[in-house]
Amino acid sequence: MLKEFKDFIARGNVMDMAVGIIMGAAFTTIVKSMVDDMITPVIGLFTNGIDFSDLFVNLSGKDFESLAAAKAAGAATINYGIFINAVINFLIVSAVVFILVKNVNRLKKKEEAAATPAVPPEDTLLLREIRDLLRK
Repeated sequence: MLKEFKDFIARGNVMDMAVGIIMGAAFTTIVKSMVDDMITPVIGLFTNGIDFSDLFVNLSGKDFESLAAAKAAGAATINYGIFINAVINFLIVSAVVFILVKNVNRLKKKEEAAATPAVPPEDTLLLREIRDLLRK
């Protein structure tokens, strides 16, 4: 059983997956910081700090001034404001990830183009071949 476990751990795909998870966690920190520290303040400037988190539907029939008061009282609520905030946050994070991935892909294409020698068109190759034959 120990040998099977060692073989399982030593497989390439397990190591690749582990590296992917670690890199994903590190990338998550970068994206979260970009959203929280750079993008959200700018959006807050334009929206005057609108926060939907206190919007809720009270199902208990009692009146509460805020969602926190309703939760403290143990009232049943539908917290649609928190859901709206989560959707907005998801859209912002998705946009940031899209922009980052797009830029990384653009850099990769530039590197690949620089590494790959340009192949001349076939007609140019044929003309060179004819030229070389005529010289002989």
